[in-house]
Amino acid sequence: MVDLDFNGTDPNISNAQQTSQNLTNMYRQMVSLGRTPETFLGDPYRAGGVPGGGGSLENMAHGAVHVWTGDRTQPNFENMGDFYSAARDPIFYAHHSNIDRLWTVWKTLGGRRQDFTDPDFLNTSFLFYDEKAQMVRIRVRDVLDSSKLGYVYQNVTNPWINSRPTPRVSRALSSVRRLVEAKAADDNNNVMNFPRPKEIFPTKLDHVIKVMVKRPNKKKRNKKEKNEKEEILIVEGLEVESDVFVKFDVLINDEDETLISPDNAEFAGSFVNVPHHSHGKGNKNSKRKTKLKLAITELLEDLDAENDENVLVTFVPKNGSGAVKIGGVKIVLED
Repeated sequence: MVDLDFNGTDPNISNAQQTSQNLTNMYRQMVSLGRTPETFLGDPYRAGGVPGGGGSLENMAHGAVHVWTGDRTQPNFENMGDFYSAARDPIFYAHHSNIDRLWTVWKTLGGRRQDFTDPDFLNTSFLFYDEKAQMVRIRVRDVLDSSKLGYVYQNVTNPWINSRPTPRVSRALSSVRRLVEAKAADDNNNVMNFPRPKEIFPTKLDHVIKVMVKRPNKKKRNKKEKNEKEEILIVEGLEVESDVFVKFDVLINDEDETLISPDNAEFAGSFVNVPHHSHGKGNKNSKRKTKLKLAITELLEDLDAENDENVLVTFVPKNGSGAVKIGGVKIVLED
């Protein structure tokens, strides 16, 4: 059974537990994290610009399946788990067909879940050879509706729709939340000793890091306000070694990072870097710069933390410890 939260080793859990984690992982990826085009599909990347961050569709199950399917013992790293060679495995096409299907399903979930309307996105073009060996130019706008390409995906049940994560412990029993409230009541006290982002970043993620992050809004918003602006946790200035499988989890107001799983509302999301072993000259040990954006509006509802001035953010390295540097973290409201 596939592990959509793959950390590099097979977990010692039952199939029922694995199924539960997979379903809540999918819910987080598709529903709560994917509330806007940017959080689901990623930031704009324009010619001459700096790459933005990928969305939840890429960062979570997509990357995990690549690495879970791959075999890093293969000579020259040629396997499904390496960016440059992944398409040599026939399962690549089934995997990416499913990613395309999930994109199609996502657009039926309502709210702001729709494709970008930016002309730079719609008019971006790619060159291919057709079945007659003639070069043709295809624009993004031409392939957003599969029915116009002559196919549709089978309408199947997606059980993850009803798999919203739940908090590991109630707010009344949560010592972390009581500490967060105490910190909000007296920002000058030392009740927790949790640092602020500016006190520890930038730093390598080679150990569990807990940091207190101030929210831009400390009062409960109504449904209209939430629909207009999404509260987003931004992990910025990420510098990743391109040829390393990197995965780290982000938790909010967690009790114990060793006990939190995708089943729990405290699990905010993950960052996954699928390795890219370039065999060209001058590219060895190259690094890429990116960022991670996690929509947390629904998560804060589930944790009953909408009125909190601060949240405790925990970064948990799961693979590639030390191969990623974090520049900073903040919470913003975005249109």
